[in-house]
Amino acid sequence: MGGVSTTVPLILGPTGIGKSRAAFEVARARGGEVVVCDSRQVYDRLDIATNKPPPEDMREVRYHLVGIADPRTTYTVFEFVAAANAAIADIAARGRLPVVEGGSMLWADALAEGFSLAGVPPRPERRAELERLPVAELAGMVRRLDPEARLDERNPVRLVRAIEVLEVTGPPLTGRQTRRPPPWTPLRIGLTAPPEVVDQRLAERSRRQVERGLIEETRGALAAGVPATAPVLTGIGYAEALMHIRGEVTLEELPAVMARANRRYARRQLRWLRRNPDITWFDATGDPVPGILGFLREHGI
Repeated sequence: MGGVSTTVPLILGPTGIGKSRAAFEVARARGGEVVVCDSRQVYDRLDIATNKPPPEDMREVRYHLVGIADPRTTYTVFEFVAAANAAIADIAARGRLPVVEGGSMLWADALAEGFSLAGVPPRPERRAELERLPVAELAGMVRRLDPEARLDERNPVRLVRAIEVLEVTGPPLTGRQTRRPPPWTPLRIGLTAPPEVVDQRLAERSRRQVERGLIEETRGALAAGVPATAPVLTGIGYAEALMHIRGEVTLEELPAVMARANRRYARRQLRWLRRNPDITWFDATGDPVPGILGFLREHGI
């Protein structure tokens, strides 16, 4: 990976914290390009609840892995890791800085650590159930499903994925498990803010998404043949829009229902991220970008 340092910044944090804006500003300031690590932004056409970057940002900074997959299909973490590593290598070969914006925890972990379990697509509903469990319970489930499995029992992302695979294929996990660390070094940057700040941002974002036409976009996806069970439509925002379409939630109630689901998700994300000692945290209550840029300079980036 010639042309720039092999150290690649990964900007992480809970939903609504401001990762997209920080990644854009860092890439713009450092002559970089953004590799989006998000399991829903990867899908084409559905833009509102996936929080895709605005067109003006994409005209100013080059983005990778946004809107590349058919929303009627399932784009897997394995496809993502291969595509993201190819994008990072291409960016670096052109003498520019790859900036990874990490929205999906499993995908960011798989990319940065090279960990994957091939052949079994993710199951969003089951994963959501598993992510609510304590890490000790997840480790116990893996041991019961496959006593011979060898995993880091402190890493909930790997444990959840192992359970997904074992419940579909049965044991053994050995042979399906591969770990090929990427040819670059991740520099993990975390954004954080007091819960009330994040909650307010999520409430405002949910309201704006409804005002921008979330219901119309969801109806359009259904009319185009995207099943309600497709991964992109089971995520927060579209799932609640489907509830409204089914008559379960009024239009007036919808933003609050979305914000509540986002708050729960943000808390869960933050708990998972806090377990990683390799993350350097920056306060996103104000503008975290100057501090991040200083941190990158300290690392020769």
